[in-house]
Amino acid sequence: MQKIVSLKCPKCNNSISFYRFGKDKDGYQKYLCRNCNHQFAPDRPIVRKVQDYPRCPVCGKASFIHHDYEHYTNYRCCDKSCNHSFFVAKHTSVDSASMSNLFGKTDFKRMRYPVHLIITALSMFYLGKNSFRNIALIFQIAFNVKVSHTTISDWCKKFAPMFHNFSLQLIPTLNFDSDEWHTDETVVKINGVKHYIWFIIDSETRFILGYHLSPHRDSPQAFSLLESVKTLGKPGSIVSDRYSAYKVPVKSIFDNVKHIRVQSFKDDISNNLIESFHHQFKAWYKTKQGFNSFDSANNLISMIVFFFNFVRPHSSLNGLTPAQVAGLQLSAKEKRKYLLVA
Repeated sequence: MQKIVSLKCPKCNNSISFYRFGKDKDGYQKYLCRNCNHQFAPDRPIVRKVQDYPRCPVCGKASFIHHDYEHYTNYRCCDKSCNHSFFVAKHTSVDSASMSNLFGKTDFKRMRYPVHLIITALSMFYLGKNSFRNIALIFQIAFNVKVSHTTISDWCKKFAPMFHNFSLQLIPTLNFDSDEWHTDETVVKINGVKHYIWFIIDSETRFILGYHLSPHRDSPQAFSLLESVKTLGKPGSIVSDRYSAYKVPVKSIFDNVKHIRVQSFKDDISNNLIESFHHQFKAWYKTKQGFNSFDSANNLISMIVFFFNFVRPHSSLNGLTPAQVAGLQLSAKEKRKYLLVA
């Protein structure tokens, strides 16, 4: 007995004239409407795709995609009376900050000179602002040790991964849940070409939470910087200048965190804290007279950040390091392990 199938075109509501039109990829019979040429498979089950969009943070109702960009998505509340717009970062599409891309050694094995001599050279360069030639001269006069200035230059760059690993081991024990995090960027030159280095610093501990070196000065670089430090703590607010590149990254990465955009140095809340650090950084940077390559610049900046956070005592912090103010407590043995004492 022939099966009678009642058909109706979903487009023009035709229920009389059809052609059989083969089968779809899943084997369901297709038909072609002779009036509007619409193809359909009436036996195919309808599967509705549920969109997993975040709820509106204001009213809790559903949302839809208003704009979709490379590094973030702009959602808008479906309730027209609310109409709230909010941003969600695409964490997988954000490039990693340059501070996580270092090259060099992770230990002192197979080194020709003793470790204490290498540590002395690093301290003189990153704390004393001496040039490589001055350090080589001091070693020859004071210690009767002849070391080439190029060897000292290699020391100051090649051990950046090792000190970065020390930093990664110590940071989880510190507390950065403070009122404000300050962020700003400054210019450095690499082979005569302008590059931008982005810093973010904790206001209460003076701890440099992260940095990012880039040839560009735009919003994706701010995304990389803020994405790299989002797990370190929960600030009450993030303070920056009025550069527009910070607006969307702060909104999308840090939920319920106030973004303070400083307009003048005379404001109650200013960005003087990180500007003061830039002054210290540039004083060290001038002894370099620019960098020779991106990789060496990235390593050198990583090292000076480590010495600033864990080694150098600050007069504004009563002679403590930023790490100690953030809660770092180490025994004498642990300090020797992480090379924080001679």
